[in-house]
Amino acid sequence: MSLLARLAPHLPYVRRYARALTGDQATGDNYVRVALEALAAGERQLPADMTPRVALYHVFHTIWVSTGAKLEDASGLEAHDDASRRLMRIAPRSRQAFLLTALEGFTPSEAAQILGADAYEVERLIGSAQSEIDAELATDVLIIEDEAIISADIESLVRELGHNVTGTATTHDEAVDAVARHRPGLVLADIQLADGSSGIDAVKDILKRFDVPVIFITAFPERLLTGERPEPTFLITKPFQPETVKAAISQALFFHPSRQKEAV
Repeated sequence: MSLLARLAPHLPYVRRYARALTGDQATGDNYVRVALEALAAGERQLPADMTPRVALYHVFHTIWVSTGAKLEDASGLEAHDDASRRLMRIAPRSRQAFLLTALEGFTPSEAAQILGADAYEVERLIGSAQSEIDAELATDVLIIEDEAIISADIESLVRELGHNVTGTATTHDEAVDAVARHRPGLVLADIQLADGSSGIDAVKDILKRFDVPVIFITAFPERLLTGERPEPTFLITKPFQPETVKAAISQALFFHPSRQKEAV
């Protein structure tokens, strides 16, 4: 199989990453082109101990780091879209680790291979990026959860991130009433509620009124991952790890279009 054939499925994604990293499509594409030319000319090699996708991102990073320092200043940010402006404010190394895991879906160990770092450093960088994001995008949160202990745990995690819990609901009707009283900036929802009502239906009714990011936290993910309708971007399975919830909150707020507009 030719080099191009091996890398072709991954090129749209490395272009997406390059744009987010540099804040500009033309600049990002240029770095991807230079990386591909270096591979084609034999100036760079795909590391044999990495998967093709990880190896491609690694080569891209090698090229970018060696020539891209000038992209790290914040001049001209007014020309970028809202998400790019916020990304460019995050320290470069933390921005890389955050984007590789949050946007591109790499594991911390894969991100460590790409960045030439160890997994511990990547975890630290991700945490630093999340802290910057959480501080900038603090918002009001509605929790839809019928189990009191779990609801209290989620509320504690949300408050640790600097957000304000403006309502908790255990049924569909309580959730709709809570939204009528106060518009949330984020919804965290279970799908099976106290009176047998549906958290999915509650979220649908909320989204008819407001375009807000939603994270489902459920013991029944198969009820959402059916392939029969658009599936949620953020889905956390119970029992959950606190860091998983924190990361999902950061990502949901950062990448949601309505939150991007409000943050600037």
